[in-house]
Amino acid sequence: MFYEDLSEYTYQDEDAFGDRESFYELWYRPQYIRLNVGWLAAGKPYSTGPVPAGFVEKLQAIQHVQWMNVCLGVHACDLCPEVEAPEGNGEVRIPGEVGIAYAAPFLVTHYITVHGYRPPEAFVDAVLAVDLDVWAAARWPDVPFPWVPEDAERLTE
Repeated sequence: MFYEDLSEYTYQDEDAFGDRESFYELWYRPQYIRLNVGWLAAGKPYSTGPVPAGFVEKLQAIQHVQWMNVCLGVHACDLCPEVEAPEGNGEVRIPGEVGIAYAAPFLVTHYITVHGYRPPEAFVDAVLAVDLDVWAAARWPDVPFPWVPEDAERLTE
């Protein structure tokens, strides 16, 4: 699935955060603009280049604590040979400037480390600005993302 970097995310109307330790989930219609980052596909051009030291490790740590829009199906990296292609089935949300969140597929770290993808600078800066200690400490009903509205629907059974 390909979306141009920094185009508006329109794949799903709602954002859904799951709890990694249970089957609990919350979902809501975002009040922020979601911008695509890292939705790569074979045959489509993408930016390449180095990323700052510590960026990949921080993004991986965020992905470890955030369980976002997880689907039953999987998406394989079509930039890799078929037998070696890793699969992903979720997304990550990174808050940017006020009113903007970046929407990336879970395979984004694979694209960076294996295929040399260079995300937009605004996304890199937003990832580096995440307070990972706060996100990692979040426990249900809180989730590791700051802009969840109070009236978010919650599945707790």
